[in-house]
Amino acid sequence: MKRLLNALQKLGGALMLPIAVLPVAGLLLRLGQPDLLNIPVMAHAGQAIFSNLGLLFAVGVAIGLARDNHGAAGLAAVVGYLVTLKGAAVFLTAPASVLAGVPAHAQALVAAASADQELQQLTVPVGIISGLMGGALYNRFHRIRLPSYLAFFGGRRFVPILTGFAALPLAILLGLELPHLESGMATLSRTVLAAGPWGLFIYGVLNRLLIVTGLHNILNSFAWFIVGNYHGVTGDMNRFFAGDPTAGSFMSGFFPVMMFGLPAACLAMYHTALPQRRPAVAGLLLSIALTSFLTGVTEPVEFTFMFLAPGLYLVHALLTGLAFIIMNALDVKLGFTFSAGLFDYVLNFNHDTHPLLLLPVGVVYFGLYYGIFRFVIIKFDLKTPGREEAEPSAAERPAGVGGLEEAPSAAGTVLARARAFIAALGGSDNLDVVNACTTRLRLTVKSQETVDPAALKRLGAIGIVRTSADGLQVIVGPTAELLAGEMREALASLPGGQRIHASSAKAEVPQLEVSPAPRPQAVALSKPIVEKLLAALGGAANVRTVEPADSRLRIAVADAGGVDHEALRRIGLRGSALVAPNCVHVIVGPAAQSASSALRDLVGAAGAH
Repeated sequence: MKRLLNALQKLGGALMLPIAVLPVAGLLLRLGQPDLLNIPVMAHAGQAIFSNLGLLFAVGVAIGLARDNHGAAGLAAVVGYLVTLKGAAVFLTAPASVLAGVPAHAQALVAAASADQELQQLTVPVGIISGLMGGALYNRFHRIRLPSYLAFFGGRRFVPILTGFAALPLAILLGLELPHLESGMATLSRTVLAAGPWGLFIYGVLNRLLIVTGLHNILNSFAWFIVGNYHGVTGDMNRFFAGDPTAGSFMSGFFPVMMFGLPAACLAMYHTALPQRRPAVAGLLLSIALTSFLTGVTEPVEFTFMFLAPGLYLVHALLTGLAFIIMNALDVKLGFTFSAGLFDYVLNFNHDTHPLLLLPVGVVYFGLYYGIFRFVIIKFDLKTPGREEAEPSAAERPAGVGGLEEAPSAAGTVLARARAFIAALGGSDNLDVVNACTTRLRLTVKSQETVDPAALKRLGAIGIVRTSADGLQVIVGPTAELLAGEMREALASLPGGQRIHASSAKAEVPQLEVSPAPRPQAVALSKPIVEKLLAALGGAANVRTVEPADSRLRIAVADAGGVDHEALRRIGLRGSALVAPNCVHVIVGPAAQSASSALRDLVGAAGAH
């Protein structure tokens, strides 16, 4: 069960990458309409993105699932996606009514267009499946070694090839079973839509309850991109922008909560803070309230009370479900391409149905949230921001959402900030995977015990969620993706044998110390050692150039995935590091010059054969 939960959480995080592209699609599509800028090329550009959502999901999910977010996984998913759809089209025949009156020389073209149209409603599910396939195969085979005569196709290059073959059974299944799949999707959509207000209520409640695990993204993807059908366009969001007058039900209910309710909760937290602490928390609460109001990003607010008062969070979830019922009863249909914030509300105002009714509903929700939160905080003495007795933490400084708009003052640089977070997470040796979604770091750690929540809080984190024995999420606000990239860069830039150690109780910014890898004995770079070195580098076919640089070898390789760093360590060398996409440094000590010559000789001899 835990493995399934971890897998679903990874999928939920991966789904955010393609979804993050939708705001630009919405901007182009709406701004290009006649009622705004009336620029057809802009409108068609936006529509092109919506028309190819399946392809975006294939690439985004694969890259999001790949261990190092490498583009080869995305390329593999594209191959799988195209093979699946084009292969399935072979099994489809155009109805006689479609071909009636079409000249013989044009019938093949019309039949192909008919097949593409029939498959259109399944492009998003196929894209997600292709992304899962590409990401999984990349993680399993991106370091595969093939015989020397096939070495060029080894490593990451092997993954798209394998994915193409793996997609063939899916293409056959899709082509043969398309009528049953269409019938199943239609039945599921009708069931969901027939549930009416109570179905929307359950969706709204589950959306908020699942946010703690990140699984709400899977629920959203189903509602926004799969449910319903309007002239071949599926999903509440897609149908809304395609002009379906019934679409928008799965988006409208978020607006009263995100634009009015949660900002009111922040105001209640400010008014109930200790008088001497209000100036310290004002910046934090204002920033997260504005983030919710303007963009619809709510997690920074929700994690301030989610674990302090689970009962209060349950009330928040129920009020979200109630908002869907109210908006549906008033026939309010609002849409967004990112989230339910002011930006999307204004942008899509002319496309919405009864958009002004949001304002009275919003005022009611503002008062409701403010009254409930103020009462509960005072009644149960909740330690919301500003009610703790301790001195203000870094998370309370007005440095932006979650305190992460700028690097911590003690760190001074972006790299130092990343190192500080790595240290608070138990050091570089404790981190296996570093990813991110909209507002949180998604991490896999070796040990939860070495993670320092207090240090994370001092660095500006809003909260942490331990999703499994090795799964950890750190809520930091909208800068999560940027911070994750900085952390990956800091980890990748560590020379061989160098580590970032776990933070102590007194230190927020770690000191970088050198811990040389164990060296059992002095290594004489004899011919057998050099041969082992060449093998660990992926063989002669993988080595392009070898140059000495002081105590290390600077080696350009064809495929960095073919380099076995563990094998290099076992040889007894001092360390190795990938310093560029296709450049490896191997530390060998004073023998670098002679090792370089010996290695070049071996590569040359292999090439001569």
